[in-house]
Amino acid sequence: MPSYGQGPSISALAAQQQMQHPQFVPPQPKAVTLFIGSISGGITDGFLNEILNACGQINSFKRLITPANKPQGFGFAEFQDPDGALRAMALLNGVELPALEDGCVNKKLLVKADERTKTFLDAYQAQKMRTDADDELLRQAKARVDALLSDINKKSAEAASNGLIDREKYVIPPHLHDLQEADLPETQRGLVMTEIAQFRERAAKREREKMRDVREAMPNVLAAPSGPKVREWGKPQLPGQAESPTGKGFGKGAQGYSKPVGFVKAEDGSATPGSDRQSSVRPTKTDEELEAERREARRRDEENSYKDRERRYEPRERNRIQALERAITRERVMKEAEERDRAEMRARLDVWDDDESDELFYTDRQRWRAVRARRLATEQAADEESRLYEEREAENLRRESEAFLARQMDEMQALQEEQRKAGMLLDDGAPVKLGVSLAAATKKTDNAPKEKAAVFGQDEEEEEAIQKRKVPLPKLDLAESGEKAKERLEKIRGEVPRDKETLFKGKVRWDGLSDVMIDRKLEPLVKREMTKYLGELEDDDLIMFVLEHLKDHKGPQKLVEGLEPVLEEEAAEFVISIWRQIIFESMAYSEGLHTEKMMVD
Repeated sequence: MPSYGQGPSISALAAQQQMQHPQFVPPQPKAVTLFIGSISGGITDGFLNEILNACGQINSFKRLITPANKPQGFGFAEFQDPDGALRAMALLNGVELPALEDGCVNKKLLVKADERTKTFLDAYQAQKMRTDADDELLRQAKARVDALLSDINKKSAEAASNGLIDREKYVIPPHLHDLQEADLPETQRGLVMTEIAQFRERAAKREREKMRDVREAMPNVLAAPSGPKVREWGKPQLPGQAESPTGKGFGKGAQGYSKPVGFVKAEDGSATPGSDRQSSVRPTKTDEELEAERREARRRDEENSYKDRERRYEPRERNRIQALERAITRERVMKEAEERDRAEMRARLDVWDDDESDELFYTDRQRWRAVRARRLATEQAADEESRLYEEREAENLRRESEAFLARQMDEMQALQEEQRKAGMLLDDGAPVKLGVSLAAATKKTDNAPKEKAAVFGQDEEEEEAIQKRKVPLPKLDLAESGEKAKERLEKIRGEVPRDKETLFKGKVRWDGLSDVMIDRKLEPLVKREMTKYLGELEDDDLIMFVLEHLKDHKGPQKLVEGLEPVLEEEAAEFVISIWRQIIFESMAYSEGLHTEKMMVD
């Protein structure tokens, strides 16, 4: 708008103000990864994806799988923007999820971020201005989360009422807790643990049925009469007295019970006392009733057997269905990714024009060739330098091995010389012969044969010749040997490589790394390093994952790949710190030294 001589226009003032004070640029949203822990047993990945998507759009949800093909109780969710991650931490942290498997308890969901992600979220939340739209999104997310929780709680209650989930907890004796999954072979671990769980379920079910039968039988015992009937002995029962008005005296014996005798008719006054005694010993149940009870017991056993077979069949089929669902989901995701790439490439090629392209290959072909030649020369120089470095490393390793063998030979020669001086090793290297002399016994017994005495006398001469060569053993200086061992351990610790390639190629003596050493020495190191990268952990699932990896004698690269979803680019640094200690233990074990509590770092 022109000013017409009345000073600068409004647009000019606004442009000047914008030049003096640059406009505030809000922080660009980026993907945020959260730790999802304390997941109850039986909760599927599909439900977790739904409840996480209710808080905000997620790119992926990763969950580790145990060797028994069972999902772990934790995972990692990657949100597209920090707002969804903040809503998930506000709405889902501490929410109790029901257990959908037998023998599992309800757990409170844990949603947290590592130190670096938490610092970023705090800075993002401090810089962003909260609006009514954010409050509306939070209310909508809370409503969806409450609806999902209500649905899964309803499903859990229905499954418990239908008998699909056993709510009665069976207390396992303490001596049965000694068997751990790590003590079993990896190939049979899942089968053995499943059979143990089924055996405990059957034992608990039999115990509950026994207690129920006892409770049902107690009222019948208490209802039994404790005294004889009012009718006197020897008097016949009148026809009108077949049934007492109170319902307590049935039968013809001196003692009546609450149950009437079947197929017995009322008799007249000609009954005798002998007939009363014969009828009193008859069974209280008819053959038809006994046969019905036997059939009912047989039907109940068949029903229990069918339920046991069904209980064994359902987990196997459930695992198979879950595996198929995961495969179908993976294929669908791959197809969707391919379709997106195909659409992007089609859109790009539709507007592509070689004449209007600004790429160097089309605009200046000579310059592109020169740049390409320089790049190839740089790559060739880097390859040559890498080859020379590998040759130098191989030469250094050869020299170190030759020096180590020479040092071992010198030590062995020095040890032989010391043993030879101490009399523990003969000059010719032959073993020392031991002789047994019985000369004293031959002097006491006069009737002993002379030929045997001559033989034993020859042995005595050999023993005297050996005794002449005996020299007192020298005292070993244990303090000096301990100092030498420490010096050798310090030297070995300095020789442990630090670069990733050389360290991962090092030979590991798994026979020197027992499970006890891994639990006592490496577990505190793993906990300390994990706390360094992720902060305090409420669950030990990650630590147990690393220890199981080491006990299974797997390589470092697989450990890096397994921890990349958690630690991302810091996974390699974490594995290097653990593997340096393993290589140090292996080198010390190769030289026959005990590291005790010595650490490489």
